[in-house]
Amino acid sequence: MTPDRLQALDEMVTELFRDGPPISTREEPSPATLLDQPSTDEPALEASIIETASDEGNATTMAEQPGSAPLAGLDLDTAIRLRWALRDIKAERTKLSPVRPDDLRMLAELGLIEMRDDEPVLTNEGHRALDWS
Repeated sequence: MTPDRLQALDEMVTELFRDGPPISTREEPSPATLLDQPSTDEPALEASIIETASDEGNATTMAEQPGSAPLAGLDLDTAIRLRWALRDIKAERTKLSPVRPDDLRMLAELGLIEMRDDEPVLTNEGHRALDWS
């Protein structure tokens, strides 16, 4: 590089950093700090989404909320497993990813699926349960 080009480049870099570095060097609050502060933009949640296990050893359950009504009251692991089973049934993946017989029975008892020609099929309620999630 010629001396003129080096000087021009040096002036450009100096201009860029005249007001400070382009990347902020100030300390940002941690995500935990941001979550601890009440939000003024959104109303506070009136009910928790998930209830944690108590000292008595009860399983974690999904809270009562309109979006999870069909699976409300089930422990969290079961609710997640059943929701995935519903998705597999809807996408017709049960040949590749078979649904456990106990899960099929539970989904049928909840009215979320019905058996047609030995294949599980979502009911209208099953479709609504997936739409709510």
